[in-house]
Amino acid sequence: MGDYDEDTAFLGQTGPYFWVTFFLLNTVFVSTGFNGLYIIFAGATPKHHCLIPDVNLTEEWRNAIIPFTEVDGEEIKSQCSRYKLDVVKNLSSEGYVPGRDVNLTSLQQEECLDGWSYSKEIYQSTIVTEWNLVCDNQWKVPFASSSLFVGYLFGSLISGQLSDRFGRKKVVFMSLAVQCLSVLLQSFSQSWKMFCTIFLFVGASQISIYISAFVLGTEVLSKTMRVLFTTLGAFLFYCIGYMTLPWIAFGIRDWRTLLAVLSATSVVYIPLWWFISESPRWLVTQGRVVEAEAIVRDAARRNKVSAPPVIFKESEIQEMPAGRKYTMLDILKFKKLRCITLMCLLLWMSINIGYFGLSLNTSNLSGNPFMNCFLSAISEVPAYIVSTLLLRVSPRRILLSVFLFLGGGVLLLIQFIPESVQQVALALEMTGKFGFTMAFSIVYIYTAELYPTVLRNVGMGVCSSAARIGSITAPYIIYLGTYDKVLPYILMGSLTISSSMVNLFLPETLHKDLPETVEQMQECQGLCRRSKKRQCIQNGATHNSLSQLEAKSEVETLNL
Repeated sequence: MGDYDEDTAFLGQTGPYFWVTFFLLNTVFVSTGFNGLYIIFAGATPKHHCLIPDVNLTEEWRNAIIPFTEVDGEEIKSQCSRYKLDVVKNLSSEGYVPGRDVNLTSLQQEECLDGWSYSKEIYQSTIVTEWNLVCDNQWKVPFASSSLFVGYLFGSLISGQLSDRFGRKKVVFMSLAVQCLSVLLQSFSQSWKMFCTIFLFVGASQISIYISAFVLGTEVLSKTMRVLFTTLGAFLFYCIGYMTLPWIAFGIRDWRTLLAVLSATSVVYIPLWWFISESPRWLVTQGRVVEAEAIVRDAARRNKVSAPPVIFKESEIQEMPAGRKYTMLDILKFKKLRCITLMCLLLWMSINIGYFGLSLNTSNLSGNPFMNCFLSAISEVPAYIVSTLLLRVSPRRILLSVFLFLGGGVLLLIQFIPESVQQVALALEMTGKFGFTMAFSIVYIYTAELYPTVLRNVGMGVCSSAARIGSITAPYIIYLGTYDKVLPYILMGSLTISSSMVNLFLPETLHKDLPETVEQMQECQGLCRRSKKRQCIQNGATHNSLSQLEAKSEVETLNL
């Protein structure tokens, strides 16, 4: 209903009801923070080498049986091969000394036929050590990460339809239950395939929680609280969960126990069912006006204000227009819409590749992986605060391009940092994360402002799908680091800088009214007969003359 804010204006802009709802809904986002990225630790790869069985070998041969290989200019013990065990046993029994009597480089090598030995210096167990996801099977780790983001893709496609049909509140709590159960079942996985299959449900429930709670907050809260909720609250509380994750993982080094504990945290949200209300806006659109009024009257009681005898006028409810339903195909019908959508798809995809690429790469950085993850998370806090302040006064197009260029440029610089100053490389990576986080928070609002109301949900859905594709791709870009350490940074940096240049071709939206219809969007963005329409409007032309001009413009466009 277009008059909902008018009808409920008596509630005020702040008050106990709004603040309680604000904080309780935001606590839900904490769970998405630490449940969405636990693969960083559950899928970490400890130091490893071929397992040497308990056979009769001298100490010298037991230390020399693993060959050395060069990785990034540094000689390390091979992780995927050893000298042939039968040959080494014979040489050891005959009293030969490796390096003195035998030239090791001339010996034949073989695969790790007896499995691997893993370091337990940092992790007691991960899915890598559980199912030997190394060497020829190391591709299975990024595949597991991608299965989470495939779940995100499916969840983003169905969660909106479910919340429109069954209600925002029910979908939020149903998704929390699915998340809790899925993570718990995943901790009992008996194979890598089972782990990946359940990860799909984890991802679907994760994004469903986020989207449904985000929509519920925007519909229940007042205008003032809504701005704070959408620009800072949801992102910041997600970041709190992200910052909490490494400390939970630090205390629990076994992946199965870690997942079981994380699943148990969802239980604390059960009491919130009695404190978070359903969206009155949604109830009114479903014709459930009595329930909507009961919620609004309860909000008035909590805010200590008086509610009018009749809140929602019956005439307004009956006159709700059943306007045309727009689909994704409508985006393809207009040239300007097609161009804007293609550019937005590139933006969303590149930002998600950079953001999740850097997030998933924290376990591969030099130093303590738990501290690296915490620093990666905490670097997002100032980004969300700064973006909230800048979005009030700064042009979206320039702002987004600047931070995309910052994130991409920093990633390209990392490859030139020598190994001896890893702290500088870490600082640059955190700076890149700051840039991507800024871009992440800006692109949500910018995209919503670009699309007209009749296509805003559709446009955001298409862009969100592109974001999921970027998320699915990110683990494989990080996987390329096993072949060349700087290759992921080159790819992510180049893609981001390219998208920052493309972004400059998008229209500016600062201080402009949101377009309601496709026609208004075309007029704002300078499509057919923009100058004639503006002149017609400025001269106070009648509605009929404007409609005739639009029809004439459409005919001319078709003729062209």
